[in-house]
Amino acid sequence: MAAETPMEPPEPEVSTDDFQAALRDMPTYVDVTADDLHTLYTLARRYARARRGTERAVREIMTTEVVTVNRDADLHDVARALSEHRISGVPVVDAARHVLGVVSEADLLALAGMPRGHTVRDLLRHLLGEPLPAHRAGTTAGDVMTAPALTVAPDTSIQQAAETLHARHIKRLPVVDRDQRLVGIISRGDIVKVMSTQ
Repeated sequence: MAAETPMEPPEPEVSTDDFQAALRDMPTYVDVTADDLHTLYTLARRYARARRGTERAVREIMTTEVVTVNRDADLHDVARALSEHRISGVPVVDAARHVLGVVSEADLLALAGMPRGHTVRDLLRHLLGEPLPAHRAGTTAGDVMTAPALTVAPDTSIQQAAETLHARHIKRLPVVDRDQRLVGIISRGDIVKVMSTQ
């Protein structure tokens, strides 16, 4: 019996929004010729494929084998995990895999004396009389983790995840189920990879 070859996903329908996005990419206003229409259609299909990719759910592209640490992990072990696995952050979880926080390279670098920039929100709060957030100190993941961790659900769209990563200036988001247990992680790299294959 011959092995079945995987079916290619159907080409996405090109919407009016895709045509408008493609028109914005046209270098100048032109009288429409057959070549112009072909170029416009090719650009619109590219936008449609990109849109289809970002409408997919996070569960389709997330990494499911996630490197984690517990809150009592020594910071040397956390740094070693980041280095050995070539990752920029690690979720901190409890015994039931509930996400308690995240330790990032920035958290560790702040301990080493590298100043961490404050967000606009921090500065606005400071103008309203609140102190700027202090740099944390400690020897365990629980001491320095950013908590609570910002997370997403598996059915979140890739586009929504990308917007959150961009807006919050972070590189990864833990993916949690309804019980807030870690089921995966999505990174900027995962999103770039899916965009490049569309």
